[in-house]
Amino acid sequence: MMKIGLFCAAGMSTSMLVEKMKAVAAERGLETEIAAYPESEMETYVDNLDVALLGPQVKYLLAKGKQICEPKGVPIDVINTMDYGMMNGTKVLDHALKLANK
Repeated sequence: MMKIGLFCAAGMSTSMLVEKMKAVAAERGLETEIAAYPESEMETYVDNLDVALLGPQVKYLLAKGKQICEPKGVPIDVINTMDYGMMNGTKVLDHALKLANK
């Protein structure tokens, strides 16, 4: 079971993207748990994640996110702006899977 957390300003704008990612994972038969959270709660949720992704609107928090996630072995990156804007669940899920396999 892969657990992916998407973090944005309030945890709400990514919820539609989360649903698209879940649909793609289900089509592929992947066992995933994908959820959106406010970036301010990253420390609360990181222990239960395999991958963390930041919404493009909070990409300035990447350095802070790395300080939180990397010591716990959780890869973190920013979601591509175009993929986020187009709500491309396939590309964002593929990005998360690639990060997890590094």
